[in-house]
Amino acid sequence: ETHMEVVYHLLSLHTGQDICVKVRTDRERPSIPSVPPIWTTANWPEREIFDLLGIDFPGHPDLRRIMMPDDWIGHPLRKDYEAFDPEV
Repeated sequence: ETHMEVVYHLLSLHTGQDICVKVRTDRERPSIPSVPPIWTTANWPEREIFDLLGIDFPGHPDLRRIMMPDDWIGHPLRKDYEAFDPEV
């Protein structure tokens, strides 16, 4: 693949209307502007995506690993991920 995508599902509790927004980014240097400044609950999902898939979110208030140890090498949910230690 040449790209990665992040999908946002938004629902208006007032009107019941829902929309889906797909944002495509380059696979080699994945980066998508952060949305927690306008959608606060996206904070942790963006951190999880960063940690497991390696997509950068410029403007995120606290972008750091959330599930893997700080010294973990790579992003384990990427299809091209190769384990640093094959026995793990």
